[in-house]
Amino acid sequence: MMGRYLAIRIGRAALTIVLVVTFAFVVLRLSGDPALMILGPEAPPEVLAAFRKAWGLDDPIWFQYLDYFGAIAKGELGRSMRDGRPAIELVLERIPATLALTLPAFVFKVALGIPAGIYAALHRGSAIDRAVMMTAVAGFTVPSFVLALLLVLVFAVQLGWLPSGGQDSWRHAILPIATLSLGGAAVLARFTRSAMLEVLGQPYIRTASAKGVPWRKVVTSHALPNAAIPTVTILGFMVGTLIAGAVVVESVFSWPGVGRLLVVAVANRDLAVVQCILLLVALTMVTSNLVVDFLYGFLDPRLRAKGAHA
Repeated sequence: MMGRYLAIRIGRAALTIVLVVTFAFVVLRLSGDPALMILGPEAPPEVLAAFRKAWGLDDPIWFQYLDYFGAIAKGELGRSMRDGRPAIELVLERIPATLALTLPAFVFKVALGIPAGIYAALHRGSAIDRAVMMTAVAGFTVPSFVLALLLVLVFAVQLGWLPSGGQDSWRHAILPIATLSLGGAAVLARFTRSAMLEVLGQPYIRTASAKGVPWRKVVTSHALPNAAIPTVTILGFMVGTLIAGAVVVESVFSWPGVGRLLVVAVANRDLAVVQCILLLVALTMVTSNLVVDFLYGFLDPRLRAKGAHA
């Protein structure tokens, strides 16, 4: 049953990747002519025609589509139209810079959000609970670019404590990491609080308390493990968006990561680079969701049995 459960999930993951890549392929080719973006509209027609022929842009779109998937099957993700370098090489150069922001931000999200949500649930209705939830709602609703600009205005412009952009030292990473952390911590706090409140209202919690089990043990041994199951979903989503979630923040803070490379590549219609990044993002998100599905099936056998018959 576990093998069938995993096989169904892997099949759905593979189909999702194909659909994402297909969507990106079609949209990019409908969004503009790369030859005009790179060479400019003043370029002679024969130069534009030669460029399109060199990059296969004059072939029928269905032929380009099949050729692209054939190249992926061979492990080839194309070359940048700007400088001719392999697209995967350009992307891999930027991944360390992106992870330097997103990994610490993920740690801070978990360290702030989950304890805040647990504490708010255990003190439901208190002033601290209301304060945590008000802060969480504010952090959840404020767009990341607005939060980034506010942090720059306060800590870089008015106080002058931190630089507003760049990557020259560890101080340059503080504001982007804070921007990525606060919104995610707010989401985690809300989800964790809701999950804890739902579990604390279950009959087995009341039964354990009625039997005289210490409240601390009831929380740690019964409530937290069961509340962790829905929280795994949001954590898996956050892991999947480690790269995609940095696009706006890297642009605001001029951080030379994958997110900023994506923005530049889209503006320049550098098809191979954009497709490579989107494929990487899709793989990351699908893989994280697949891990979450596996953990769900492991933690809750009912879901595994249900998924095997889906």
